[in-house]
Amino acid sequence: MPADLAVIGLGPYGLPLAQAAVAAGIPTIGYRTGPEAGSLSAAEQRRMLARGFRTTANAAELGRVRTAVICAPTPRGADSGLDLCQVETAARTLAAWLRPHTTVILESPVPPGTTEGPLLRLLESVSGLRAGHDFHLAYSPSRVDPGNRDHTPANTPKVIGGLTPACTESAAAFYGRITDKVVRARGLREAETVQLLETNFRHVNIALVNEMAALCHDLGIDLWDVLRCAETKPFGFQAFRPGPGVGGHAVPQDLTAHAGRTLRMTELAQEVNGRMPRYVVQRAAALLNEHGKSARGARVLLLGVTYKPDLADLQGSPAQEIAVRLMELGASVSYHDPYVPSWNVLDRPVPRADSLYEAAADADLTILLQQHRTYDLQGLSVKAQLMLDTRGATPTGAAHRL
Repeated sequence: MPADLAVIGLGPYGLPLAQAAVAAGIPTIGYRTGPEAGSLSAAEQRRMLARGFRTTANAAELGRVRTAVICAPTPRGADSGLDLCQVETAARTLAAWLRPHTTVILESPVPPGTTEGPLLRLLESVSGLRAGHDFHLAYSPSRVDPGNRDHTPANTPKVIGGLTPACTESAAAFYGRITDKVVRARGLREAETVQLLETNFRHVNIALVNEMAALCHDLGIDLWDVLRCAETKPFGFQAFRPGPGVGGHAVPQDLTAHAGRTLRMTELAQEVNGRMPRYVVQRAAALLNEHGKSARGARVLLLGVTYKPDLADLQGSPAQEIAVRLMELGASVSYHDPYVPSWNVLDRPVPRADSLYEAAADADLTILLQQHRTYDLQGLSVKAQLMLDTRGATPTGAAHRL
């Protein structure tokens, strides 16, 4: 059966889209844009293949589909803005084979104005076709939440913004086959800015609660009890949790590199969140000192080094910086993570604990960085000599909380 959809970019945005498409019965091919790491398990990928999904390295196949969605990653570049190189490469490859009447959709996070600016110009110049006339062009912000079992592509509303009303409707018709609800934005820039707002909203609110964590510790206030009480308010409040830092693939944007505009709140949020690994290490050193031990020579066990629970994804994980800073203090660092069989820091392998409870009992300090479901935190807190919980996941009084 010929493919109906081409997903270009099989990383954190593309693989979940392809998974949702094949689950909805849409014949789908995947085209890689680089060495991408997705968040789907091996079992999930096997199920996709069983349903007919396949990858291809033949770019000519991109010209045989009705819908092509660009999901290339846009990591932070040297100027702190988003690096659009993989998006441009993907668009150039697609444009060389683009046929009339194809619907082209961009899902990668980009600054507002990208789709109707450089992407449109590249597609038109290489293909010789006109956007909005010969082919449809739209933007839809990716709303992937890896590992979330409650909010899936099927029940998460999809925002669509097209170059023309016809472009919007063509993209909406495609996404209507995958999701229960399609939300139409006024245009491309509005849809792009939805992604900007959603990503920055998360980072700003995490930064606020991270600052509250440090303040409450200094004042001797139980932040976790504050959060428990505050989240009972049925309006005007959404609970976020502090942590050792912010990881993942969604990069906050202040637009300075692309539009000469600074979002001051986003700038401050990045500054606050970027300080959290250093703060965790300071708390760790202080705890050791309070118990008559020095960080130099201390055996420190890190629990959970992925950026998110129950996922084998290290992208942007604060565990890396925490390990480096502990090593700089002279600590002997080991780790345990059921999803990470090996881990390198500063180009050196970090020892992995085979027997978790023995390692916790042997370590001078155990630091919980990620609360994987497989962890028996009550049991671990009993076994550990000293424990710092950066996620507020242990039972009250069982460990020192961030």
